[in-house]
Amino acid sequence: MKTGWIIYNGNLPGNKFRDFAEMLHEAAAKQNSKTHILKNNDLLSSFDSIYLGIITNYELPDYVLFTDKDIYLAKQLELLGIPVYNSSHVIETSDDKIATYQILAKHKLPIPKTVVAPKVYYNREEKHLPNLDEIINIIGLPMVVKEAFGSFGEQVYLIHTREELIEKVQELYGKPFMFQEFIETSAGMDIRLQVVGDKVVAAMKRTSAHDFRANVTAGGQMESYEPSLKAKEIAISASKAMGADFCGVDLLFGEDDQYIICEINSNAHIRNLYECTGINAADAIVSYILDKLRD
Repeated sequence: MKTGWIIYNGNLPGNKFRDFAEMLHEAAAKQNSKTHILKNNDLLSSFDSIYLGIITNYELPDYVLFTDKDIYLAKQLELLGIPVYNSSHVIETSDDKIATYQILAKHKLPIPKTVVAPKVYYNREEKHLPNLDEIINIIGLPMVVKEAFGSFGEQVYLIHTREELIEKVQELYGKPFMFQEFIETSAGMDIRLQVVGDKVVAAMKRTSAHDFRANVTAGGQMESYEPSLKAKEIAISASKAMGADFCGVDLLFGEDDQYIICEINSNAHIRNLYECTGINAADAIVSYILDKLRD
């Protein structure tokens, strides 16, 4: 019997993070794999010149399902020879939207036109802004300003005027962010596809009548959705480009029945997807991981 750890962040409010872990735990039990649910702050990475380990009362597992973004902990587990799903590299890259878009662009996958804000530092008294007129010329208005780090549709802003753009750039000064084309044909609407291995196991359409973002946590509504073959192919290609074992891929509706990748989430929560579609993606995730371990 394979034993596993399911790690989630113990410092975040609400129960959705624990809920995701419990869904995976129940799926593992159904497939004859014993797992322990652990908070990331219950595990301490420790090392010196002769020791590398994890401070814990539990015996080290055969595998780890990592639903958090604690990259140092994930890397520590990998250094100990424990397979981590998704890998620390995948989690780290997908958590950084700029890095994500760079990889997708390298693989020539459909993404919005993007310009990355130059790296600057907080402690400068004088703020040196990038050439905003050139950026407007490239991207157009309205445009989306998106921070590199953020979840649930937060840290994403719709900008209509040059004055709004100046204000937002000054507000975000010192943070990594990007300027991005606004896909007007998909305003308040997207689809979430859950990819596991080489398959899309479930999908839902999200819509919002009051916000350009369709995230359910931002007030969007959800409905079960049967994606086209083209949408599935794009989602699977995006997952493979990232190196993910499983992930949620959000697609926007472009012109002429085209799809544009909005975001990839290496640890997308699956409760809403389950309630919307009746498909428990945790079963597919655990099955895929256990098959991969056997192989």
